[in-house]
Amino acid sequence: MTARHTAAESARTRDSIDRHILRWEREVPGLEPELEGAVTRMQMLVRHLHEEKEAALGRHGLKLWEYEILWRLRSAGEPYRMAPTRLARGLGVHPATLTSRLDRLQSAGLITREHTAEDRRSLLVGLTPRGAETWAAVIDDQRAAEAGLLAPLTGKQVGDLAALLRVVALAVEEHGPPLMPDLD
Repeated sequence: MTARHTAAESARTRDSIDRHILRWEREVPGLEPELEGAVTRMQMLVRHLHEEKEAALGRHGLKLWEYEILWRLRSAGEPYRMAPTRLARGLGVHPATLTSRLDRLQSAGLITREHTAEDRRSLLVGLTPRGAETWAAVIDDQRAAEAGLLAPLTGKQVGDLAALLRVVALAVEEHGPPLMPDLD
């Protein structure tokens, strides 16, 4: 193998993050290439997945906030209903903001709002069959995007990656709130 062939091989195995690091090593004294590479790759892969999610939402005629409402309702378990105050708290939005959003989702046939039998003053927001189907279709698209992203890895490598990221997540959570919000 010639030195020229080795350089060509090396250039083909470099990704855009490697090129980013090479550029910034000259500008940032003490830059740690492996650390920068790991963190930047995680950031860019999350950005890629976010773009895939936005595309999936667009294919199903949803905005991110609409999907999040459907997701939160689905997380309640059957019969996929919850009080608007709990829904607003879980989404981190003001109840007045949620009301206008629920109006739009109800007009689209994705949710219902019904008074409870026990107390006519109490209201429950629920998924319609169409809302549940739309949510499931977006989830299927996301699952396909995630599987495609990790397709170059073996099953063991995916497990190893998950285990390594769990170590990092546990360390972060030890000193702060959970990374994944509680659904209740």
